[in-house]
Amino acid sequence: MKKAVSVLLLAAALFILVGWSPQQSAEKVGLGHVTSIASSKDLVVDKNGKVTPPVAQVDTTMAAVAFDKAGRVIEVIIDTAQTKVNFDKDLKVTSDLTAENKTKVELGDGYGMRKASSIKKEWFEQIAAFEKWMVGKTVAEIKSLKVKQRDASHPSVPDVPELTSTVTMTVQDYIAAVEEAYKNAVDVPAGAVKLGLGHDISTAKSKAAAAEVNLTIAATMFDKDGKVVRTIIDTAQTKVPFDKDGKVAADKAGEFKTKIELGDGYGMRKASSIKKEWFEQIAEFEKWMVGKTVAEIKSLKVKQRDASHPAVPDVPELTSTVTVTVGDYIAAVAESYANAK
Repeated sequence: MKKAVSVLLLAAALFILVGWSPQQSAEKVGLGHVTSIASSKDLVVDKNGKVTPPVAQVDTTMAAVAFDKAGRVIEVIIDTAQTKVNFDKDLKVTSDLTAENKTKVELGDGYGMRKASSIKKEWFEQIAAFEKWMVGKTVAEIKSLKVKQRDASHPSVPDVPELTSTVTMTVQDYIAAVEEAYKNAVDVPAGAVKLGLGHDISTAKSKAAAAEVNLTIAATMFDKDGKVVRTIIDTAQTKVPFDKDGKVAADKAGEFKTKIELGDGYGMRKASSIKKEWFEQIAEFEKWMVGKTVAEIKSLKVKQRDASHPAVPDVPELTSTVTVTVGDYIAAVAESYANAK
């Protein structure tokens, strides 16, 4: 009996060390996202002259998902970057554009959902429960989740017994991000045992009457030695302009594409010394990372091409394929390793 217990404990320890079991082999990995500026606010001056300054808000839900050969979810990590840029009545930026911008998971209890929650659970706890529910299901099964409208702000709250006590927030964007991850999924070489989601957020390019949120996202799979097996990197470069009256001058219900989704429409090829578009260059950089640890990736020799390009690869194997600055991409992959599970 003692011997049997010892074997079970050893098997559990090995599972913790290496990640998934052989029966959970990851065949594909995908990165999905949903971006909205719907919560941005116009400048408002009431009848008494009271001024409510405008606010640009970019909400991007991101999902890194590993799938098995049957399309079932093996692992899923979801997070939301809810990034705000504040302006004064003259449309000048009042936010600190050098400040760190945290996602909802990173904010933890600081996000403040627990007090308002009927089940007294914070956002990170609820999303963890929803991720757990997704494991073992196909995207079709996930999309068939029965939901209900709690109110105008919560149109799709889970309405099934196994979630009613753990998830009371609206989930349509999380499902949409997972569905996109499946549609965009790529093959994974053998050896992947952990999945991580990383990001880097910057509002530094915002200026008077125009907010710009740059969110770099990385979904990365690692082997048992911490080497990259496959990584997918993308950037959501979302702009929120205001007109002279302080009203949002973009379609709040519009579609906001990432650099990969824009493809040739991003327009880098014409300006590129190597005549390669962004999606082509990032694909080469992802390929270079495969087989390397995060420490090896971070030790990449770089050079400053100009003020806008402070970290361009300076190694023979990349100089003819990658001329973009890569600091944010490396940071996102490093964070995906730190968050891997």
